[in-house]
Amino acid sequence: MKETQRGLLYGIVAYVIWGIAPIFWHKIQAVPAGEILLHRAVWSAALMAGILTLQRDWNWLSNAWATPRIRYTFFLTAALLTVNWLTYIWAVNNGHTVESSLGYFINPLVNVLLGMVFLKERLRRWQWLAVAFAIAGVAYLAWALGSLPWIALVLAFSFGFYGLLRKTAALNAPHGLTFETGLMSLPALIGLIWLAIQGQGHFGKADLFTNGMLILSGAVTAIPLLIFAIAARRIPLTAIGLLQYLAPTMQFAIGVWIFGEPFDQQRLIGFILIWVALVIYAIEGLLHSRTKLA
Repeated sequence: MKETQRGLLYGIVAYVIWGIAPIFWHKIQAVPAGEILLHRAVWSAALMAGILTLQRDWNWLSNAWATPRIRYTFFLTAALLTVNWLTYIWAVNNGHTVESSLGYFINPLVNVLLGMVFLKERLRRWQWLAVAFAIAGVAYLAWALGSLPWIALVLAFSFGFYGLLRKTAALNAPHGLTFETGLMSLPALIGLIWLAIQGQGHFGKADLFTNGMLILSGAVTAIPLLIFAIAARRIPLTAIGLLQYLAPTMQFAIGVWIFGEPFDQQRLIGFILIWVALVIYAIEGLLHSRTKLA
């Protein structure tokens, strides 16, 4: 199998795991979202620490911690991940999987806007049109439903700013994830201990299935990110750009057809505007990349 084909397979696997993740979180919805978040941070950090220990790959850590720019950058990315993970888990376990999928549908267009504002990237004509359709879709949903789709916006912008910071960060994906989850794990562990002392924690008191799922939350978090990091080194950015719609499409389908969440005509119109924006954005990206290669 060629490197590109292998990379494409890795990419598909990563996005499929992200796509079916709502089913995983839904299985432990009896546990409060905040407590799931604490477990996710602790077990992710433990898994990454184990992987790097097996690889004897810790030489980078002392320099990273001693460099203020790296340290402060990853404090920020850890905070953004905390907001993103908590919002997503709460949304899925409270009947808002469809709206959470909307956040990841509009995330690529948020990335375009952030690139323009912070990296001084210039938007091409058709990118402007895609952004306009996305804004129209969000505005229509806000008007039709009587409130902003805040879950989608929090997810899109928290992950957008996370990606912006990671784009310019000095650490690669495994090292960065280890640093982030390590920073999150200490307060998370303190939180879990406090819950246990107060008698409010579920771990150890719940059934074996729930305890196992809480432990596996680390693998569900770290493994697709590591697989994606492998894929990103082997396939073009245009392929990644198209694959990124696989996860929210699966999340949307799960929300509507498995969880039975409402999806009326008003929501449909808003989503159609955003899907049109994504079609324009994807086609423009493909044509632009072909023009550069010509």
